[in-house]
Amino acid sequence: MRKWINTAISGHAADMRITMHLCRGNFRSSWIAQGGYEPVAELLFNGIGVDGYFMEFDTERAGGFDPLRFVPRNKTVVLGIVTSKTGEVETADYLKSRIDEASKFIAVDQLCLSPQCGFASTEEGNARTEEQQWAKLSRIVEVATEVWGA
Repeated sequence: MRKWINTAISGHAADMRITMHLCRGNFRSSWIAQGGYEPVAELLFNGIGVDGYFMEFDTERAGGFDPLRFVPRNKTVVLGIVTSKTGEVETADYLKSRIDEASKFIAVDQLCLSPQCGFASTEEGNARTEEQQWAKLSRIVEVATEVWGA
């Protein structure tokens, strides 16, 4: 798979950033995969020629942040620690503590914050309201501004 991905993205424009999302499933607020990233981390971060990774870390089933120690300095990780599966809005303190936890393994300037997956991976959507979705996005902007600035 590494060869296929690297072949597919070879020759892209120099000013184009390529990222990949590591999806664990998001159908009607359910999931299909669990387990940490450790078994694939070194190959994933050093063998695939993308610039960044959208990674799901919204539940314990994703494992810890330890695998981020393999991320080279020239790559970015978008921490998907805001769940799109439920409507409960994460507190700013919780999100900042998770970012702090991740920054023990990777520089904070290599990190970003986002929902763990899309708000509606299928037309049925997930178990939350549109208002909850907007509240989650607002919380992301609030925390990102506090952590990384405007």
